[in-house]
This record gives sequence, structure tokens and C-alpha cells, in this order.
Amino acid sequence: MGVSTSSPEKGTEKGIAVVTVDFPPVNALPVHGWFALADAVRTAGHDAGVRCVVLAAEGRGFNAGVDIKEIQAQGQQALIGANRGCFEAFAAVYECEVPVVAAVQGFCLGGGIGLVGNADAIVASEDATFGLPELDRGALGAATHLARLVPQHLMRALYYTSRTATAAELHAHGSVWRVVPRAELREAALELAREIAAKDGHLIRLAKSAINGIDPVDVRRSYRFEQGFTFEANLGGVADRVRDSFGKEVVQ
Repeated sequence: MGVSTSSPEKGTEKGIAVVTVDFPPVNALPVHGWFALADAVRTAGHDAGVRCVVLAAEGRGFNAGVDIKEIQAQGQQALIGANRGCFEAFAAVYECEVPVVAAVQGFCLGGGIGLVGNADAIVASEDATFGLPELDRGALGAATHLARLVPQHLMRALYYTSRTATAAELHAHGSVWRVVPRAELREAALELAREIAAKDGHLIRLAKSAINGIDPVDVRRSYRFEQGFTFEANLGGVADRVRDSFGKEVVQ
């Protein structure tokens, strides 16, 4: 359980690092998990022998966001920790020195959108769904990243309703590279990673920096702005009221 880094199963391939998240039962990450993920991605990207990082997860779904129970139990300090951890993890993916391919299965919610929205490419299983249930969980944020996956008005509708979009729908919008059966997900992500890793290592790093440099949105500043409203909701008591209601609806 936790965050681990490995080479592809074939072992003979060079230039690819696989960062895997595993926090049963639903990959809702505790505070330390977000920081561990940030460290793993940064370390992999800094390795001169790595030319592509695959971000993957074990279990039913790719990511269910932050650990709501931890925030309910520990209060404001856990909220601050979760916000800082998410900020660091999202930034680590975006600023990784080499391209990051996200391999997404099942649900990709909340913080998961922050991760894949900042990735360079997404490969998804046929059962993958993407969404921001933040308004149902007493929080705000990651609209910055959802806007990188779908057009502006669809982003707003999904955000306000807490609905999800399927992998097929995102593929139609061009934000998902491939949609494959779940059993083929890891290999499909590695196939794309191999193609990227076949490029010159120095040149691929320059390419990543160049593409980030022409990005029309400063994702760090934009997301940080959103986080301010999460704190406002928390200080005003709205967040606790919504989270308490959410907690009663969760099936144990």
C-alpha cells in the first residue's frame, strides 16, 4: 500500500518509470499520500535515464480524491495538508521533466482530475469515468484541470452538477489518447510510453519545457486561486455541513 516506482514488467525496456498509487479501498489519498506521489513523480522525472513516466493505480479506480474521513477526523489541519498535498502532486505531474502518461481505470474523481488534467497524455479503460464531485463534498477546486479535458461550457455543467464524463466522451473531445478494455490498459499506456521514450532524452526534456512554456493557463496559480474558495467554505461552516451530510450517505 502506498506509492511505488518500478520499471515495466518486461524489464529490458529503458527510459520508462511507472509510478503506481495503491491506497485501498478506493484510492482516496491521505495527506501523506499526496506528498509521496509528488516526490515519486519528481524523482522519476529527475532521473537522467527516464524519458517518460507512466502514472498508474491499483484497484477498482484510479483516484477518488482526498480522504474525506481524515479531514472529518482531524479538521482544519488535515484540510490544509490535503490542499498543500494536492497542490504539490498536481504541480509535480505538470512540471515533471519528462512527459507523463496517465493510465486510468474505473473512477477518476476530485484530485484524480488534477492529476490527469496535468498529465501529458491519458490512456483510459472502457469503464473509466471522470468528474469533480467537489460540491457534494464541501470543497472546490480542480476546475482548472477539468477545463483541460473538456470544453468550457461542458466543464461548468459537469462541475455544477457533479456529474461524470466517460472515457469515450473524453476521447471524442481529444483529451484521451486511447480507450481500451481494462485488461489491456497497462500495456496500452506502456505502448505510448515506449514511443515517447524512443526519442532523444535531452530533446524530449526540452520539448516538455517548451510546451509548458506556451501553455495559455498558469495551472499552479489558477488552482491556488480555486483553493482559496475551499478555505472560505470551510471557515464559513458550509464545508463541514456538506461533508457531514456526505459522510452519512457513504456506505461503509
